[in-house]
Amino acid sequence: MEHKRRERAEKRPSLPDHNACLALKGSSYNGLLERHNMHTHNVRHIVDNLQKQGMEVRVVKRGEYDEDTVRWADAIVSAGGDGTMLLVASKVFDKNKPVIGVNTDPERSEGHLCLPVHYTHAFSEALRKLRKGDFRWQWRQRIRVHLEGRGINPTPVDLHEQQLSLEQHTKAHRITTNSQHRRTHETYTSPSLLPVRGLNEVFIGESLSSRVKYKSFKPHLTLSLHRASYYEISIDDGPWEKQKSSGLSVCTGTGSKAWSYNINKLVEQTVEDVLEIGKRKTGLDIPLCEEVIRSVTEAYNEALVFSPEENQVFFSVREPIVNRVFSNSRQRGFANKVCVRSRCWDACMVVDGGTSFEFNDGAIATISLHEEDLLKTVLLD
Repeated sequence: MEHKRRERAEKRPSLPDHNACLALKGSSYNGLLERHNMHTHNVRHIVDNLQKQGMEVRVVKRGEYDEDTVRWADAIVSAGGDGTMLLVASKVFDKNKPVIGVNTDPERSEGHLCLPVHYTHAFSEALRKLRKGDFRWQWRQRIRVHLEGRGINPTPVDLHEQQLSLEQHTKAHRITTNSQHRRTHETYTSPSLLPVRGLNEVFIGESLSSRVKYKSFKPHLTLSLHRASYYEISIDDGPWEKQKSSGLSVCTGTGSKAWSYNINKLVEQTVEDVLEIGKRKTGLDIPLCEEVIRSVTEAYNEALVFSPEENQVFFSVREPIVNRVFSNSRQRGFANKVCVRSRCWDACMVVDGGTSFEFNDGAIATISLHEEDLLKTVLLD
């Protein structure tokens, strides 16, 4: 019997070494456990301090957070990073309900949307200031989107924390639609308001920035490349303009420090090259010292950032194609309303990197700001 047991044990396949798998990804079990313990400890710290003030607290995990929880609460504390704050805000539609973000892992995430990291370990101090009124309300603008036209699939796909590519977004749409047996590709004769609000930005683009399409024509086969997103755009009810680009971003003041900033910012090398050309072309004595180059770079990049309370959006056309057919009169700029008509075949409209909608040929999106969509947040020194 002992011999048979030993023989079976030898034939049993060995389990994978999870530590080795994590190491290949540049991570480790102990490191992940440490991060988890830190987050758990800081959540407990927040809850304990709230309860000491006589407040009733419900702790809900990401998958349990829903509209019923939001209706129950007088205020909501987001415990995590900016991604958690975006998820929390996406389900809050009452502009008088405060949302406070606490960064529970300040060593690993910046947490621009959260309270200063000092309050992560001193949440009682934050509560004292709140009770004394020693703070300022900040009403952050949020984007709303109306969809109309033909070929619209109203089924959203939740992408929070999944880190999906745009190609995977499209596959997720198909899986979600098929599994839930919902009607798809309807025609909306009047604008339909989507059930999400964008605190950072809305991005529109094809699933693949470069793909090969095969077309069969007798007597031979032709092969064409589709490299960009094709759409029409209207700024502030202006004329429609045909465009091809690698995508379109529309952000709020809150989002002007995020993806939009990185799309448009200049580096010192570029500024130096432009100043050098300007010096040669004009004959002006433009100093090309390090201090001037840095100052010009900072001034340009700072102009890309605006207040979260400002009642306007900032649109950015990524890598526009300009030729006889496609124009690009403005690559970026401020606006009150942006309308986009899709001419794409496999595109997505992604709100705050967390909720995705199909956005293919025939769909029209109207992107705007409205006072009732404001998000009530807290500013502490």
